[in-house]
Amino acid sequence: MENTGHGGSKVDEERGATNNYDAIKSDGGGGICDYFLTFISGLLIVCTFPITLWFCYKTVQEYERAVIFRLGRLKKGKASGPGLFFVFPCIDEITKVDLRTVSLDVPPQEILTKDSVTVAVDAVMYYRVSNPMAAVCNISNYRSSTSLLAQTTLRNTLGTRNLSEILSDREQIANTMKAAIDEATDPWGIAVERVEIKDVRLPQQLQRAMAAEAEAAREARAKVIAAEGEQKASRALKEAADVIAESPAALQIR
Repeated sequence: MENTGHGGSKVDEERGATNNYDAIKSDGGGGICDYFLTFISGLLIVCTFPITLWFCYKTVQEYERAVIFRLGRLKKGKASGPGLFFVFPCIDEITKVDLRTVSLDVPPQEILTKDSVTVAVDAVMYYRVSNPMAAVCNISNYRSSTSLLAQTTLRNTLGTRNLSEILSDREQIANTMKAAIDEATDPWGIAVERVEIKDVRLPQQLQRAMAAEAEAAREARAKVIAAEGEQKASRALKEAADVIAESPAALQIR
């Protein structure tokens, strides 16, 4: 059924862009040429049986999966592995995907905060491939794309915060970044496990200004404490004077 409206076609295009892997997975048909080449490959395997064993059986590690393309089409089912699996030589192409958690060091980003302060912030992100077939079919290089997305999300998230919030609410900022990156990388088959803010570096002039402010605050508190001590001492002297005034013999006895 064709779409009759412009809005419907636009929605279909967006769904097709985000669910590219689903479209590939559902298209499993092949032409006569595909079947003929598959038959020739199978016949070649039978004719050169002892030798083809070295080329038809592949292995992947426990932490890996193999995405197989047969004559350019994605093979039906899920990714192969771990262990031993069979392929047709000459017509099958294998792409291995590592499922282990990867630590991504986000380079330091120069960020202008909401209160117009320039800071350099770097972070670390931990992610893994949750869907190998989507990671291969939906994006050309998921590692580079995830890194660029993490840098952009770091700048966008911290650009809406004040300096005090960046210094005190690191855990909340990390959770916000994790949710944003995880939602964006879900069509790529990437699952973000953790995001942490490593360091926030301030300009030298701002560091000196904050140090002077902290020193002035400490001096003010010290003066207040000294004044409170003087006040308590004067009250004690007043009480002692009242006791002596009531009983003049107390001074002689002391």
